[in-house]
Amino acid sequence: MSLRVQIWLIFLAPVLLVGGLYAFGLTIPVPHLGRDYVVRLILPVAGEQVDLPEVLGPEDKTRPLVVIDAGHGGKDPGASGAGRREKDIVLGLAKALRDELIDQGGVRVALTRDDDTFLVLEERPEIARRLDADLFISIHADSAGDVVGVQGASIYTLSDKASSEAAARFAARENAADGVNGAVLTGQSAQVNDILVELSQRKVQENSAEFAGLITREGRGTIRFHPQERRSAELAVLRAPDVPAVLYEAGFITNPQDVARLTSTEGRQEFADVMARAIRIYFARQTRN
Repeated sequence: MSLRVQIWLIFLAPVLLVGGLYAFGLTIPVPHLGRDYVVRLILPVAGEQVDLPEVLGPEDKTRPLVVIDAGHGGKDPGASGAGRREKDIVLGLAKALRDELIDQGGVRVALTRDDDTFLVLEERPEIARRLDADLFISIHADSAGDVVGVQGASIYTLSDKASSEAAARFAARENAADGVNGAVLTGQSAQVNDILVELSQRKVQENSAEFAGLITREGRGTIRFHPQERRSAELAVLRAPDVPAVLYEAGFITNPQDVARLTSTEGRQEFADVMARAIRIYFARQTRN
């Protein structure tokens, strides 16, 4: 046996011994102390809530509140193309919409992130819920991969199947809570709570669809939409059961024309103008109803 092999065995033998004992669920007693030792690691507490963002606009809390979510961020860049990253493009759009709403007045606004912060997907709609938001808008940019010529914006709402599943999960979690979307849950049976949450979610879906329709209507002639402009999907970011929500795919980061539009001052302002009009019309309808 060569000297090199002997040296390797000297170093590897303890590792292999400890690994084998660990694999068979054994521990190594320390003779002179007569006890086993266990290494414990202190991990971060799970489920800690993120800090809520600042709410801008009127101090009057009766004014409607819009929570704008710029998708991705931090270690999650999202899609990329032409040297651009989705997380940067959508943050620019979110800030443009925030500024437009504040300039026009009458609507309160909060961003889930206003810098390059990473947020867990489920945290985003939860921020809207904790702020008691009246509308949640998550902004993203799509990717067509190697397919050439695909462009245009589209709006997603939660699919019926995902809505029912989300309502069921929420009911199971919130049966001990005071209420959801105006429906009192305390003192009710689990079956009644399930029905109340389901009805609440159905109303939220109707409002989400109405807002999505307003975006397409107000954007005609200004925003280039994808041929399939309205879609529904099982998207986790839309699963807040008591906040109307849409996911807005602003365009394709793999399309040079879309990227030029979404990153220019003029393009961002056009987006902000259209979205702000849709938001105000939506809230006007809600007030009338």
